[in-house]
Amino acid sequence: MPTFMNDPTLPTPSFPGSHMVVDDHYVFISGLTVGDLSNGHAARGDVKEETRLVMRALSRMLEMEGGSLADIVRVDIHLTDLHAIQDMDTVYAEYFEPGRYPARTCTESPNLYGGSSIEITVMAKRQLQSEQ
Repeated sequence: MPTFMNDPTLPTPSFPGSHMVVDDHYVFISGLTVGDLSNGHAARGDVKEETRLVMRALSRMLEMEGGSLADIVRVDIHLTDLHAIQDMDTVYAEYFEPGRYPARTCTESPNLYGGSSIEITVMAKRQLQSEQ
């Protein structure tokens, strides 16, 4: 049975959804932007810094469930400007072991929450107690 939960360090979603849904096999994390982070407003407009802050928040959320960024199997990224993909990729790649990148989709979405430049959604394999 899935567990629907919100990260207590983030504002409660203003939409009918949860920050995370966890089942026996996966952790699903809703799209996250710097607009969702209390420390993210100063980074707004700098896609590299936005990517860094969001990836750190995703890492922390996965750690809450006993996982890490290495457990991510799928990523959806929305950029307000696809011309910024190389800048975003420069930072994004730092968070994964070379050659072990998750499956990914990247699209242009001109209007993201809170005026953010990037939104990242992840699906991660859940570590079973015996694997930890």
